[in-house]
Amino acid sequence: MLDDAYKTISKACEGLYKSKGSKFYAFGYSVANEDQVKLHLKNLKKKYHDARHHCYAYQLVYDHSVYRMNDDGEPSGTAGKPIYGRILSHELTDILIVVIRYFGGTLLGTSGLIKAYRSSAEDCIKNASVIERTIDVDFEIIFQYEQVDKVMRAIKEGAIKINSQIFEHDCRMKLSIRMRNYEKAANQLMKVQKLKLIKF
Repeated sequence: MLDDAYKTISKACEGLYKSKGSKFYAFGYSVANEDQVKLHLKNLKKKYHDARHHCYAYQLVYDHSVYRMNDDGEPSGTAGKPIYGRILSHELTDILIVVIRYFGGTLLGTSGLIKAYRSSAEDCIKNASVIERTIDVDFEIIFQYEQVDKVMRAIKEGAIKINSQIFEHDCRMKLSIRMRNYEKAANQLMKVQKLKLIKF
């Protein structure tokens, strides 16, 4: 089973690498989905419209199942792949790194380009605030009002987070808990008479 925590960055970061007149500006972003990726790319291309290349790589989802690399006109494998390599090396996810190149007039060659894109991405990550996030399970419980004390006790003992709650004749609570603690907490809650649990 996958570990229930992953590393990402908490906020935007920047990096820079220079070689033979060319400048490689790296921008890192915390992203949760591909729509956010597209928005950052759109904004950067608008702001740095005079740059020759906007190369990038991103990785999403805690199991690293969604990722992409783009060379944006650079020779195949010289830009997106080395950027992505830095993401993998630091074991990061939910991250986008874009490297914008301003050409300095001198060709760098394949190895020079790989080094430049790798180094700018590395500098960007070094300037980032890397944090660990847990993988949480979201679920809902439905129970009768007279059971509220027992439910609240189980929630407190299980360190379960309450996201929303409605207390009527039939009470509803939307909850979340770290994946590794879910089964034990769910078993405790199910001991409450007539409680219904719905996992999202």
